[in-house]
Amino acid sequence: MQVNEASILADITEMLQAILGDDAVDGEITMATRFQDDLAMESIDVISLAGRLQVRYGDRVNFAQLIAGFDLESVRQLRVGQLVEHIVAALDGADASPGKAGTPA
Repeated sequence: MQVNEASILADITEMLQAILGDDAVDGEITMATRFQDDLAMESIDVISLAGRLQVRYGDRVNFAQLIAGFDLESVRQLRVGQLVEHIVAALDGADASPGKAGTPA
């Protein structure tokens, strides 16, 4: 699977608009967009996002794993780009699992 940040960002943007509503998203969602400060996401919104990530990407992407090492302030300042980078790394890692590396396309 070819993974790129632009397609993952588009997926995340679509999920966020579904969770928050188009009217709640003021402007374009970018890699620098912060979940709490810019999108005013509540805990329930984050849980909804985690569920959508699970449905879309399965066990390969674990949102809880991303934030597990963060303190409360770091979670509050989490940027969309950090999630996108986490997803890209997780999907790239899944592609490099044994039996897939070096296989002709």
